[in-house]
Amino acid sequence: MSDPILSYLQGRTQAMVDMLGVFVNHDTPTSDFAAITKLQNVIAAESRARGGQVEVISADGQGADHLRVTFAGANPSAKPVLAMIHIDTVWPIDETTRRPFRVEGDKATGPGAYDMKAGGVQTLFALEALQHAGIRPSRPVLVLFTTDEETGSMTSRALVETEARKAEAALCIEPSTPPTGALKTARKGIGMYTLTIGGRAAHAGVEPEKGISALEELAHQILYLQSLNDFAKGTTVTVGAASGGMRRNVVPADARAEIDLRFVTVAEGERVEKLILGLQPKVTGTTMEVTGSVNRPVMERSPGTVKLFELAKKICDELGFAVDESMSGGGSDGNFTAPIVATLDGLGAVGGGAHALTEHVIISEIPRRAAMLAHLIARI
Repeated sequence: MSDPILSYLQGRTQAMVDMLGVFVNHDTPTSDFAAITKLQNVIAAESRARGGQVEVISADGQGADHLRVTFAGANPSAKPVLAMIHIDTVWPIDETTRRPFRVEGDKATGPGAYDMKAGGVQTLFALEALQHAGIRPSRPVLVLFTTDEETGSMTSRALVETEARKAEAALCIEPSTPPTGALKTARKGIGMYTLTIGGRAAHAGVEPEKGISALEELAHQILYLQSLNDFAKGTTVTVGAASGGMRRNVVPADARAEIDLRFVTVAEGERVEKLILGLQPKVTGTTMEVTGSVNRPVMERSPGTVKLFELAKKICDELGFAVDESMSGGGSDGNFTAPIVATLDGLGAVGGGAHALTEHVIISEIPRRAAMLAHLIARI
């Protein structure tokens, strides 16, 4: 016996692809507030068309504003289901001019299609499908469309955490784990740090002995930081960007590095962070400063998360397809909500290539993922 929600969504596949194309062809780099606002206006209209009440949440000029969309439930006083979607991407403005949305067989491609504009499409159509089937969730559904997740959720974190405290459960519509489409029941924590080194400039040919090389110091520190990697524990320390000096013939007086930390447990994160913040100079005469902190806490595989996953797995079994669970080394807003409320992540697109030119969404999976989400919302 076919499921009416899945059948409806399969019949709406082309409409979902069309909406994804509109979303993707709006460039939304985190730093371009005006560009993000243009897509927000589209999302607000699509949300209102499906009965959502739209509120703009100010980022006080520190970022693009966020959208909070509420869909009524049968019991208005019940704790809501929180769904989280970010609409910013890592791609620069005009990237869609170079690489516009395209459909190639069963794949949809384009900047941000997989991470994570398809998640927004699937959420809106999941709510539409519930309405079409005459199913009103017992709880209100609160959907956050945030605008700065790709740069650390600096202006949206407080909003996400505030809404999580009011919620019965949090659903993060980030893309699933490739290639199988596994849901995410755990994520590593993330630390972000900046290392700044000072030396002393001198002429590289006339009196190099009077200089103190900040780049020499940086080389020592990079090698030490790399030694902190422990793949067996799931701990990674990456110097992702480094710079220094001014000219070939000048002993470099300054250097800088950006450091990324990933960890599986709170204790391990605290241990390695202490080492990073406690870096000491190796080259006599250099100065050093390390700033930063843990940006995203660990998303642990809690009993509440397991319960949500088991419900999602049961729903998928009923719909005729399988789903598994995974841990991700990447971060999401699920890292913020998991310590507060039961959280299930990776409910978005099936595909791959996040942050890469190979980014793609499997079109035939879009209605199935939307159906899973619709049933999940209705049963929480």
